[in-house]
Amino acid sequence: MSEKEKVIVVVGPTASGKSAIAIEIARIVDGEVVSTDSRQIYTGLDIGTGKVTKCEMQGVPHHLLDVANPKRSMSVVQYERLATRAIKDILERGKVPILCGGTGLYIDAVLTTASFPAVHPNPKLRKELEKLSAEKLFEKLQKLDPARAETIDAKNPRRLIRAIEIAKTLGSVPERSPAIERYNTLYIGLTLPKDELAKRIHARLIARMRRGMVAEAHRLHTVGLSWKRMESLGLEYRSLAQFLQNKISKDNMLIDLEIAIRQYSKRQVVWFKKNKKIKWVKPTETKKILTAVKKFIN
Repeated sequence: MSEKEKVIVVVGPTASGKSAIAIEIARIVDGEVVSTDSRQIYTGLDIGTGKVTKCEMQGVPHHLLDVANPKRSMSVVQYERLATRAIKDILERGKVPILCGGTGLYIDAVLTTASFPAVHPNPKLRKELEKLSAEKLFEKLQKLDPARAETIDAKNPRRLIRAIEIAKTLGSVPERSPAIERYNTLYIGLTLPKDELAKRIHARLIARMRRGMVAEAHRLHTVGLSWKRMESLGLEYRSLAQFLQNKISKDNMLIDLEIAIRQYSKRQVVWFKKNKKIKWVKPTETKKILTAVKKFIN
């Protein structure tokens, strides 16, 4: 059997500085970055998702950004196909793929043989569930699949409905057999003390507001993105949609949003902590990170 191709992945909670580290690694090893963010795949969702700018890329090619219309949701299976194709292309050109992002489900789908339930949409069930609040949906999911409830966005009805749909269709969610790694992967996880991460989240939220995050959401709606679809995109876009519909005040939007982002960062950590192969380092430990990368590549 041939030796597995080498891939590097940079993970961690939101606002931990993953993009900057991934770009620095890419410049050292002649690599290209593949985004593993479930919302940066959509065109137009730039400020709200913290999408890396052309200037910030420093000439490093990036993949899986702006590849889908936000009016239609992209499944993890569709994403996996696109990402696998991008990795194959990068490797064939003699470059190093560097996966970077905070969507654990996407990362697992690309890097391992973990299978995903082939459960078709159930229109009747969905119609019933759509009548329920996010709180009620979350309660249902907790009873059906406590493990999935731990890592899901408890305020995102679309994801909650899909998770319930899968759990109900399968009767119970089966235990997955250990996933096999597709590549020889170096996992780098960025970690920060809770108070420091909270400060970063706050500072980044204020910076995004100054950059025009509200105007971006308004522009997305004027070109055809429904409020319902925007809310289903979660976090920033859910809060922005509610604010722009005058459902909440600007002050309440910022307070609620900051809390939601901090809760999301905790769910990300819960997901990534399950992977014992991740080497956890502080974002400031650049020398330590690059030493590990060079050792891995050579």
